[in-house]
Amino acid sequence: MVRIGAFLVGLFFAGWLLISFLVGAYSYVVEPPAKTVEHEFHLAPKHVSFSFDGPLGRYDNQQLQRGFQVFKEVCSACHSLKFVAFRDLAGIGYNEAEIKAIAKNWTIKTPSVDPATGEASTRDGIPADYFPSPFANNVAAAAANNNAIPPDLSLMTKARHHGSAYVYSLLTGFQEQPAELLKHFPDAKTPEGLHFNPYFANLNLAMAPPLSADGQVTYGDGTKPTIDQMSQDVAAFLTWTAEPKLENRRRAGVATILFLLIATGLAYMAYQNIWADKKKAA
Repeated sequence: MVRIGAFLVGLFFAGWLLISFLVGAYSYVVEPPAKTVEHEFHLAPKHVSFSFDGPLGRYDNQQLQRGFQVFKEVCSACHSLKFVAFRDLAGIGYNEAEIKAIAKNWTIKTPSVDPATGEASTRDGIPADYFPSPFANNVAAAAANNNAIPPDLSLMTKARHHGSAYVYSLLTGFQEQPAELLKHFPDAKTPEGLHFNPYFANLNLAMAPPLSADGQVTYGDGTKPTIDQMSQDVAAFLTWTAEPKLENRRRAGVATILFLLIATGLAYMAYQNIWADKKKAA
């Protein structure tokens, strides 16, 4: 009797779910949801090629150093790299003396405490320090950036789908709102103080175009600093900050695959050798 009751209760809930699904599907077909401006005009990241693409890709240290220069001269005014230490720059080709000089001459000084008075103070950076934040706290960051807090960029390329291409597309994607958008969505005009970018999730962001002109930085290796080139370089650098061990991980993966292939071959040959007599006898 209990089993019959349980079966009927389950049948009731299953039937109710089926009815709810059919009603919802009918409503979706008869009255589809209204299209939003984000759905219609948000774009997937542009296609861009990097040296580290693919399973055997490797970082180009020259490009990473150029990207670091763009971050230092442009992005660091608003964005932090709180998970990256100055000494980590050895991973992109800087030597010890260069790292010490970069840390010491960094525009934003490292927060510290005066040992004589116990009061808060600042000091020059050392290689063991992490990159200091440009703002004392989130309140100061919001006050300086139209009430928007600039995100930390350490892991940005891992936090966004197609991270490297996303950063590149965002930096090169600032534009005027298309007339077609305003025609179909007149209430979606970009508010004052925000900037239209179809590669950003809600199309409008507080950040003004950070790379606004060719030659905004001067590369020491002679590379022409166009907006496109600078965007690619800083996107590559931010990929490295998010995945500094990418090359090691890929090398380990290749070695593991080779080991498994060899082990599989040896196991198969051992199997054939052990069972050869048995198969003949059978």
